[in-house]
Amino acid sequence: MSDKGSTVTKEKVEKYLKLTAEARAKATPIAESQEDIGRLDSMMGMCDDYQADAKHFLEQGDLVRAFGAINYAHAWIDAAVRIGLMDGHDDDRLFTLP
Repeated sequence: MSDKGSTVTKEKVEKYLKLTAEARAKATPIAESQEDIGRLDSMMGMCDDYQADAKHFLEQGDLVRAFGAINYAHAWIDAAVRIGLMDGHDDDRLFTLP
């Protein structure tokens, strides 16, 4: 059994930072009601905060926390696409499409 995929490296964290930045740039808001716009703003705020945390942890050399944080960041974008607050433009590489 190989443990190649179970090791958190700086390169792996950087790969997911780039992937999440790509997803953040690609997904576009489609929320219409003020309530949904507020929800989306909150979700993207969480995404941005976790992305900043991931960068901070990476700078500190805490790769496990950096990896966890960037995955949370991406999950917020993915959730917004999944529930219809953002358009993922049919990109099933970056998003879990509805």
